[in-house]
Amino acid sequence: MTSTLVTVLETQIDDLSPQAIGYLFDRLFEQGALDVFTQAIGMKKSRPGILLTVICLPEQVPPIERLIFTETTTLGIRRSQQERTVLDRRFETVTLPQGPIAIKLAYHNGELLNVQPEYEDCATIARQHNLPWREIHRRAIDAWYAQ
Repeated sequence: MTSTLVTVLETQIDDLSPQAIGYLFDRLFEQGALDVFTQAIGMKKSRPGILLTVICLPEQVPPIERLIFTETTTLGIRRSQQERTVLDRRFETVTLPQGPIAIKLAYHNGELLNVQPEYEDCATIARQHNLPWREIHRRAIDAWYAQ
């Protein structure tokens, strides 16, 4: 388990296409954002809008802020520092008849707390074999515990 300082950037937007927000998500992750999310909000003059939140390392703030300013219509970004605790992680692989899936294992002080198959691996196999994602996810967890 490690603790690090992160910066939380937030801005409210009420006049931008949803497609632009989707594009921005991809660009923010490419720029190194740790997490990006939006929430639906009500803004002044009863306008619907979104709250864009980006979590990043402090040294990533200048390029990420520039990206938000160039890709959105916002005129200002709020910034705060927070401490973030992250569980220790390692990966193992299980092999299903349909193919391999990475399993993320999360630990707290050496105790295993969470076992999760990687989403993209499950999605790829589900698409390739025309099976429900949930079924592949379940099979991967079952395979890990059966080891």
